[in-house]
Amino acid sequence: MMKLLRPFVLAASLLMSASICIPCVSAERQAERIDWWRQARFGMFIHWGVYSVPGRGEWVQWNEKIPVGEYAKLADQFKPDHFNPDEWAQLAKAAGMKYMVLTARHHDGFAMFDDGDNPFTSVNGAAQRDFVADYVKAVRKAGLGVGLYYSPLDWRFPGFFFPDLQRENAEAMRAQYHRQMDRLMSNYGKLDVLWFDGGEMDWLNFGGDWDGAEWGVGWKKRPDGKHYKGSFSWGSDQVYRKLREKQPQVLVNGRADMPEDFHSREGDGALGDFDNSHPWELCTTIAGAWGYQPNMKPKPLKHYIQLLANVVGRDGNLLLNVGPGPDGRIDPEQAQRLREIGAWLDKNGVSIYGTRGGPFLPGAYGVSTHRANTIYVHVLQWPGDKLTLPALPAKIVKAALLSGEKVNFTQAADGITLALPPAARDAIDTVIAVQIDSPAAQIAPLKI
Repeated sequence: MMKLLRPFVLAASLLMSASICIPCVSAERQAERIDWWRQARFGMFIHWGVYSVPGRGEWVQWNEKIPVGEYAKLADQFKPDHFNPDEWAQLAKAAGMKYMVLTARHHDGFAMFDDGDNPFTSVNGAAQRDFVADYVKAVRKAGLGVGLYYSPLDWRFPGFFFPDLQRENAEAMRAQYHRQMDRLMSNYGKLDVLWFDGGEMDWLNFGGDWDGAEWGVGWKKRPDGKHYKGSFSWGSDQVYRKLREKQPQVLVNGRADMPEDFHSREGDGALGDFDNSHPWELCTTIAGAWGYQPNMKPKPLKHYIQLLANVVGRDGNLLLNVGPGPDGRIDPEQAQRLREIGAWLDKNGVSIYGTRGGPFLPGAYGVSTHRANTIYVHVLQWPGDKLTLPALPAKIVKAALLSGEKVNFTQAADGITLALPPAARDAIDTVIAVQIDSPAAQIAPLKI
């Protein structure tokens, strides 16, 4: 993942998306494509590749400066005897997840699919297996949304770091990008999500410039608002045209200079503000790095439930990552935590799936979601004996826990209150269903 470059990625994405010449996508068409995804609310991210062999995260090659030739030997060791995509899919379902996204290729360049004569793939390595094909088949069979992650960036190509000086090499990297995207879009049937990372123009030179390198003055990060000025191009407009021809329904995130269907926020710290105008998703890990690290313990269940509520209450999706080991198995303790999340969703999913964030905006108390004539108040922290919220421009008909137990409420011109004895509260998330006499979607967001 590209944590160092996040501050200017959104602005650059919007700028570049506006500049490439492609057919405009109507708002109605985009809304139709993304409706299932917004209802899903919760998905599984899977970072998996040859970097699982050393078990020091997906950036191990870069962080430890492992030579390309030496790193390539990991493909001879990557032969996961316990790879079972059906088990992955069933675990995602048990966790209450509705879609999955697998790393088809990360920044190290190792492709988890058939790329012809390319030697650095799972098909031509020791595994001799097209993991993308097996994954897609299993996820589709399980009835989940099928997503693939892809990085045009490739650390094996100096042209990424010097796209103008190493023009021929940069163009070879671009040719690989176009070829592999065509294979992914053509060979695996219908895909639902395409999750780009590392393919924006402003990431060239790793987000900086090499001006005045003589006398020890080298690379400098570009200031916010400054963009790559060289003449090399990823040719993303061509990729996007073919993508829409072959996979017209696929959703694209905002990290490849293409019109985005949804925006990506990365890490727990990027939770951010409420936004019900632009679809967005928070991706984060269940434990440790994105790629496999042994003995990484998941956080308590409360952390994930409150994170999910906080994301959906801000009108976003949560994409929670696991990094399977080199044998293909997901850490048992992490898998157990996922099942516990699913058990919570079995009881409380009505307040998550198919809802939109608001109308009560997030605050110290927690968040709210809504569907039809019901507002679900997620009380993550009680402020005292009762919870006071802003006035509603609708009449409250009933307030109750999802279990059916009544919640005392008062409604006045200056606000509403909800009261529940401490013994009846949930230590993780007390979900109160507030039924009103009109559609909650008609209520503008209410500041706390």
